[in-house]
Amino acid sequence: MKKLNLFTLLFVIALAQSCATNPFTGKETLALVPNSQILPSAFQQYTQFLTENKVIAGTTDAKRVETVGTKIKNAAEKWLNANGYQGYLNDYKWEYKLVESKEVNAWCMPGGKIVVYSGILPVTKDEAGLATVLGHEVSHALANHGAQRMSTQLLEQLGQAGVAMAVGNKSAETQQLAMQAYGVTTQYGVTLPFSRSNETEADKIGLTLMAIAGYNPDQAIVFWERMSANSGGQAPPEFASTHPSDATRIAALKALLPQAKAEAAKFGVVFK
Repeated sequence: MKKLNLFTLLFVIALAQSCATNPFTGKETLALVPNSQILPSAFQQYTQFLTENKVIAGTTDAKRVETVGTKIKNAAEKWLNANGYQGYLNDYKWEYKLVESKEVNAWCMPGGKIVVYSGILPVTKDEAGLATVLGHEVSHALANHGAQRMSTQLLEQLGQAGVAMAVGNKSAETQQLAMQAYGVTTQYGVTLPFSRSNETEADKIGLTLMAIAGYNPDQAIVFWERMSANSGGQAPPEFASTHPSDATRIAALKALLPQAKAEAAKFGVVFK
């Protein structure tokens, strides 16, 4: 019992000392691992990825990725500076690379290291579609979602250790059942919903950023409708997915359009 109480105490202390405020949402979020540790590793992994994959350079598509990515980054800087967060991006080292792959995807590592797979370009079609994708991916980095995921994983490991302590004097069968139950509960009750909330948050931030960058956020709806058609209904059930369903995502984005346009208007960007 004393061991479990000590574990609980350490758990509470860790939580109390590891919260950071997301400037885009005002919410306090977990940050057990600081960017000073995450970013160097992320930059190294990004460089390694580029050496192991075919980077497309000098083409119209590659230049478009660079152009749109830079506009999204500049929009983020404008918003942060206007809201009192000067210097928030000082440690970011932005890169935007187009990589040859049939995969319909894009991603952004912590610190602004972005990859767009060529397989998504037929779905993005134009700069507005690409801005939807890059706004979303950049927002993951801006909101430190990588750090949050790492923090969540660390807490799950701590929770697993706590369960093991709690049933340590029980039979082997009881211990096994307890650990299995913990695994199912954390996956469907914490991990997947947490990832979905990150995706929704990135959608919201990204919609605002693309609008500030001069891209009509209405086009985000058009892009996700194309993505939905492209998936052919093969997405897993929403409760078992790290991403919200296409229908959920589109409905949420439609509700956010007025807010994104109002925010862009503060920077002199007006949409009808």
